Amino acid sequence: MLVIALLLLTACASPGGVLQSAGTVDVYDMRLTTDLAWARIKDPLQHEEIWTIDGMALNSLSIFSGIADGQHVFMLGRARSSRPDGPWFRSGMRPEEIRDIVVAAMIRQDMLNVTASNLRPQRFGDAASGYVDGLRFDFTAVSSGGLIYKGTVAAAQRNGKLDLLLWKAPSEYYYDRDAAAVNRMLDGIRFR
Repeated sequence: MLVIALLLLTACASPGGVLQSAGTVDVYDMRLTTDLAWARIKDPLQHEEIWTIDGMALNSLSIFSGIADGQHVFMLGRARSSRPDGPWFRSGMRPEEIRDIVVAAMIRQDMLNVTASNLRPQRFGDAASGYVDGLRFDFTAVSSGGLIYKGTVAAAQRNGKLDLLLWKAPSEYYYDRDAAAVNRMLDGIRFR
């Protein structure tokens, strides 16, 4: 337990890091309701945050907002003529294309044996905030160190840009412990 507390304190002490209690929170132009407490680390140069409960290797929620046409799906660069085959977002992509570029990006981030499953449409929002059609899918992957991860992705295209949330945790213990709460949070995304 002491190690977990130290990891959370370290994350919160980093630039842009804060502790997020359970409840409703605005992240960029999304509203999330979480049953869990997280350490939030924000990239001040991009619309990206990473949340963790127990440390980045044990679970992480990556939140990318406003991925532009031609931008890497994880906001790691832009398409160039010298690299036309990267995992670049293109406005108007079909759900299976978004799934495929997310998987390709994970593989380029040294994840092995990445498999996606259960691609499904997802309607985010409510009558008050308005509805946004998007997608969800699940995945399994193995880290270069041999740790088996399971996770889920939520994504929606709005105004020619993509919002993407990717949660992963080791299949041993951490995934099963938090999957129901994380899925409730991702299913309940509202856009402002």
